[in-house]
Amino acid sequence: MLYVKIPKERVGVLIGPDGKVKTQIERSCGVKLEIDSNIGEVTVIPKAKKVQEGQVGLAARDVVTAIARGFSPDRAMQLANEDMYLSIVDIRDFAGKERKHVARIRARLIGTNGKTRRIIEDLSESELSIYGNTVAIIGDLMSMDASRRAVEMILEGSEHSAVYRFLETKQREMRFMEMSMH
Repeated sequence: MLYVKIPKERVGVLIGPDGKVKTQIERSCGVKLEIDSNIGEVTVIPKAKKVQEGQVGLAARDVVTAIARGFSPDRAMQLANEDMYLSIVDIRDFAGKERKHVARIRARLIGTNGKTRRIIEDLSESELSIYGNTVAIIGDLMSMDASRRAVEMILEGSEHSAVYRFLETKQREMRFMEMSMH
């Protein structure tokens, strides 16, 4: 069994209309979800003993965590695929605890009308959700590495243009490696 704490305002998204999202996660990940909406706690219980318990529970835990961190259920369900990963960066690790610093750095990361976030997603081939004090990233190993580093660069105060150049270089490297594998 695994436990995931989620914000109460995300419980409805996790359950979905008529329980559809919860059911989809349970079927895709081979688990049962017990949701306590009063305290925002989710218990992930693996159904099948034949599959390694840890892996079954981990995929479901990551899907639940991704929804808790602001991803739509459709985007979060990518984590049911064993080649996709979730990484969470706490903005406070870079900005300190002061709210206005966190808000300023979060705004730099989002950009005007979401432009910075969109560019990071496009160039790294990953998905970002900026929710509260965290940045959650979904991607495969290569895209995860590039997008996480780009996010950290922005949070550390790098210029946007430097981050975009870094991502363009990473994108070329990823394409070259893909071509080499085929």
